Amino acid sequence: QVQLVESGGGLVQAGGSLRLSCAASGRTLSSYTMGWFRQAPGKEREFVGTITRNGGSTRYADSVKGRFTISRDNAKNTVYLQMNSLKPEDTAVYYCAAKDTDLYTGSYYYTAVRAYDSWGQGTQVTVSS
Repeated sequence: QVQLVESGGGLVQAGGSLRLSCAASGRTLSSYTMGWFRQAPGKEREFVGTITRNGGSTRYADSVKGRFTISRDNAKNTVYLQMNSLKPEDTAVYYCAAKDTDLYTGSYYYTAVRAYDSWGQGTQVTVSS
């Protein structure tokens, strides 16, 4: 099973940017569809975005579309979440997640928490107004 470690969180003012990284170990990320999720205090974990295993396609939650971008570097075994134009409502713990897929299933999007097999420990993002 792959191990995931997020980094890059912090405190930023509204309108600012952050880039989160998710580094994998144990297995190559090229076998996985990757997702980013977030969880605010008192709320359920919610889908942010996902990227197919070859990095060819992405899908985002409506709340972040046009502001957040997911990318992956399979050679570095790392996935990124670039967050621009941050808003206070983006404040949450951000998690990366991995879903083991094959060449066929790896072309689909997965937006449900339960679809993913492995999770990182999360990184806190706080956006001040």
